[in-house]
Amino acid sequence: MTSSDKLALLDRFFAAIQSADIDAVRAMYAPDAVIWHNNSNTTQTVAENVVTLTWVTRHISNLRYEEIRREVTGGGRVVQQHVLRGIAPNGTPLNIPACIIFSIEDGHITRLDEYLDTAQTAALR
Repeated sequence: MTSSDKLALLDRFFAAIQSADIDAVRAMYAPDAVIWHNNSNTTQTVAENVVTLTWVTRHISNLRYEEIRREVTGGGRVVQQHVLRGIAPNGTPLNIPACIIFSIEDGHITRLDEYLDTAQTAALR
């Protein structure tokens, strides 16, 4: 898979989240993908992550990823920094800086390690 292919996969991945196309998100994961979050220091399965993303897309209005910066690294990885923006259920604007390290094999995301500024997620709790 070329660097361009990996970047195109991530374009589709984030577009699917923004448009709440959770089936498309699921299809971009390898069946045994692992999703890790720094805020809980735990991993999720694809099924668990789909539940999380479904909640996100239903409860955060005007959801969007901005200030995106990506770097393709060795070993099938892509690092992305971005700011997740939207409106929390309580009406508070969200601006959540994040960094995600993606592992990609055979056109699918096999691992996702997400680091985000948990202080900026208070409106979601």
